[in-house]
Amino acid sequence: MSNLTKLEFVALDISGKNYLSWILDAEIHLEAMNLGDTIKDGNQASPQNRAKAMIFIRHHLHEELKTEYLTIKDPLILWNNLKERYEHQKTVILPKARYDWMHLRLQDFKSVSEYNSALFKISSQLKLCGEKITDEDMLEKTYTTFHASNVLLQQQYRERKFTKYSELISCLLVAEQNNELLLKNHQSRPTGSTPFPEVNGTSYDNNRGYNGRGRGHGRKRGGRTQNTPRKNTTPYHRKGNYNETKQHGNGQGLQNKPPKTHEEKCLRCGMKGHWQRTCRMPKHLVDLYQASIKEKGKGIEMNFAHHSDPEDHMGYSDIPNKVDITHLDVSDFFEDANGKIDHLIGDGNIHTN
Repeated sequence: MSNLTKLEFVALDISGKNYLSWILDAEIHLEAMNLGDTIKDGNQASPQNRAKAMIFIRHHLHEELKTEYLTIKDPLILWNNLKERYEHQKTVILPKARYDWMHLRLQDFKSVSEYNSALFKISSQLKLCGEKITDEDMLEKTYTTFHASNVLLQQQYRERKFTKYSELISCLLVAEQNNELLLKNHQSRPTGSTPFPEVNGTSYDNNRGYNGRGRGHGRKRGGRTQNTPRKNTTPYHRKGNYNETKQHGNGQGLQNKPPKTHEEKCLRCGMKGHWQRTCRMPKHLVDLYQASIKEKGKGIEMNFAHHSDPEDHMGYSDIPNKVDITHLDVSDFFEDANGKIDHLIGDGNIHTN
């Protein structure tokens, strides 16, 4: 049956491998609950405090250990029985801890933090077994296990005469971080080279303005920069329904559509290919077209006729006085038709004889 309430710390295993840490946690919690006297010889604790201590100790035991000590109701007796049963763990752990301490070397670890964690773990096991480990021991262990290539560095640390291990390990951690930063800066690019210039991609769209990353164009909102003025997408000459050019959707409209060609009829003459404002149709034809619109539905037919001379391919008949401006002779440029060009004078003028 599992414990009904939450454990304050890890329960004592039946093998006793965690006995040293368990007995330390149990003593601390019993003292915090004012029940520390219940596990001391010759105590005068009340039956209520003994019962509370017994409940707390049994709650942090393995299920099989609870069964083995089911008949014991005094916490002092249970405490002594567990001590006699697992006290030998000190003799088992102590040789292993001494061996680890003897072969502990700073040069065997990749980082200072890993070495620091291993050193405190081993020293804690030695202290639980009754061994005494001081700051001087930890300082000497660190000094003597530097790598052979760091002899000068080890001597410099010794000359600073640290009295606490925490001061030495703090300096080593800071130096390690600075060395890592130095290596990263060195490996970022070859020695003597300059860093690559910053590149910002920028594209321009006639409908949206600048798009992409760049400098000097302001922040973009909705595909348009703040510095770019909003354009009027509605033609000024159109008189149709405004809803045709109104944008729809979530900020999307005609910006994503290709521009339309001017295929609508001119409102002045009815022809395609130009707007009303640029219409050059003669007034009498415009009047006829406007009259046809008003008389629409009455069956009026309108035809446009234009006279052209078959021999006049260039349209010279439309020029006043019907002068052919393309076929010119020398007499058209000189008063004397028999004049001849002599030479060019240095000033660039042409002289005739």
